[in-house]
Amino acid sequence: MKSQLAFKAPNIKPSDYVLIIVGSFLQALSYVLFLAPYKIVPGGVYGISIVLHYSTKGLIPLLPEGLPIGATALCFNIPLMFLAMKKIGLSSGPKTVLTFVLISLFTDSLSYILGEGTLVENDPFIACFYGGMILGMGVTCIFKAQSTSAGTDVLARVLANNSNLRVSDMIIAIDSTVVLIGLIAFQDWAVPLYSWFTIFVFGKIVEMLQTENPSRAVFIVSRKTNEMKDILVNKLGMRGTFLHGKGMYAGEEKEIIFTIAERKDLPRLKNEIKEVDPDAFVSTMHASKDSPLPGR
Repeated sequence: MKSQLAFKAPNIKPSDYVLIIVGSFLQALSYVLFLAPYKIVPGGVYGISIVLHYSTKGLIPLLPEGLPIGATALCFNIPLMFLAMKKIGLSSGPKTVLTFVLISLFTDSLSYILGEGTLVENDPFIACFYGGMILGMGVTCIFKAQSTSAGTDVLARVLANNSNLRVSDMIIAIDSTVVLIGLIAFQDWAVPLYSWFTIFVFGKIVEMLQTENPSRAVFIVSRKTNEMKDILVNKLGMRGTFLHGKGMYAGEEKEIIFTIAERKDLPRLKNEIKEVDPDAFVSTMHASKDSPLPGR
């Protein structure tokens, strides 16, 4: 059996490199220029890193200015990456590693060059609005490269795997917990209020810039239906429905699996299917609307 910790050979197009670099830089710019100076906690590992950065100021002799945000986030992302590879696999592994390493490098480099001063003095609303907007633009570039910046969405997928919990619900729960940690650390109700507004703006920008529906309808025709079910339910934490059909040529009875998948999960789904059944037929199309997964 192949180890789940092994990366597949990376297949990164030049355009993907450009998108990853631009997206990583935009995310770092958002953290350094807008969010961190106002102690805005946008959820995720960078939200935790911003809290730790300010909470450790003056506590560590070698780091009197506090833990660096980018390096701290990297320390969270590396174990989360290994956890994801072990528990759920990660077909975008090489791209994901490149992405979160670049964000960390850009964040600490920009912090060193620009310092911790605010771009706009005494206006946290402008900071959280433009911070969320630029963060959303960066994440959209990363998504278009079919990559991810790891972070707490990985933890959410692991926790939701093999359970009835939705990944989106877990992400909301984890990010809200991070925001509340910011409230406890800074003792200021403005922190969660501005932070949740940043998350709202970020989500709306990603939704607006994602020109394609993030969900795809997937039809799988295979003789190994039980193995396909195991891939969907136990490996990917997805749900589906069996459709009964008959081949037009030979009149053979067939079972077709129908499911809804996010576009970013399609490469891994197809790889898993082909490893089990190279002769399987997989067809995808745009889902007409976001709806609960079939069979839930």
